[in-house]
Amino acid sequence: MDPALVAVRDGAAVAHPESRRGRGAISNASGRFEPKTHTVLDDGWGLLDEAPAPRRTTVIRDATRSIIARNKSPDIPFDRSINAYRGCEHGCIYCFARPSHAFLGLSPGLDFESRILAKPDAAALLEKELRNPNYRVAPIAMGTNTDVYQPLEKQYRITRAILEVLNRFNHPVSIVTKSALITRDMDILAGMASRGLAKVFISVTTLDRGLARRMEPRAATPGRRIQTVGLLNGAGIPTGVMAAPVIPAINDMEIEAILEAAHKAGARSAGFIMVRLPLEIKTLFREWLVQEFPERADKVMSLVRDMRGGRDNDPDFHTRMRGQGPYADMIAARFHLAARRLGFNRQEQKLDISQFRVPPREDGAGAQMDLFAP
Repeated sequence: MDPALVAVRDGAAVAHPESRRGRGAISNASGRFEPKTHTVLDDGWGLLDEAPAPRRTTVIRDATRSIIARNKSPDIPFDRSINAYRGCEHGCIYCFARPSHAFLGLSPGLDFESRILAKPDAAALLEKELRNPNYRVAPIAMGTNTDVYQPLEKQYRITRAILEVLNRFNHPVSIVTKSALITRDMDILAGMASRGLAKVFISVTTLDRGLARRMEPRAATPGRRIQTVGLLNGAGIPTGVMAAPVIPAINDMEIEAILEAAHKAGARSAGFIMVRLPLEIKTLFREWLVQEFPERADKVMSLVRDMRGGRDNDPDFHTRMRGQGPYADMIAARFHLAARRLGFNRQEQKLDISQFRVPPREDGAGAQMDLFAP
């Protein structure tokens, strides 16, 4: 840990305000698998009072050998997904993917949003997996872990390369993002959507620019996200809204307003997820609450525990997305009442798997065998 990047407050090591400017997490504690932890002590020379430079983003090449991740979770409507990046510059303090950085020997705190692993070989790996004779098609979900349209995508274009492969194979895809950068790829997505192969959800946590900057400092503004819903729907790409996550006493009062704004922009499907605080996130979230909302911190955590059976987090498949108890029931009732009033979710947007075809290789290899295709 670089001592120039931290200060001591109330006996705990936290990032210096200048070093974390534009970031979401307050600290950068070691991951749960690390054998050692780091403590910073002020020796009286005042070195910790010096303002360091803002923390820069470091990109690391991810040399993964496969790109399609599988899951058997009974509460998730897909069994496979693609993550073009590990870690996310958006810096959302509530991001449930943060603990995955601990598997890399990195911190789920500031490391998660500043030390990003990119997968430049993703498109080639995907094509290899789709050409496997044993592959069986089903919709692929993107953006379900880290955002595939985070700021780095503008330069690396990994997500676009993946979409180009899926388009050539007529492979269905669904995307969740909070980035307006997705509009760059409307040329591909519109063509796929016209064949029933693509749909999108834009995640909108709040319509308040100030709150959004505090919760998710490098994501698109709420206005840009609602505008993106309109642009994508206008291009014929079915685009809904995810009011996620709902955080007690922080943004729970905005559910109806978010749905109304998205509906005006053309969204006709909607969903919500309650905030989840697994593993290191509960500590990171508490630090953030005390920093940003000291007067509300205890109330927020009390409501979280009220819907999580008295705990900070409930990992059970059947309740982790919605919570349980009076508060969770009230949020669900409000969401469903507003969705029904506005006409959301009246028609399920199913993706078509019947069009999947393995195309000839671009180098011509295997094209001769197509002569024997039925």
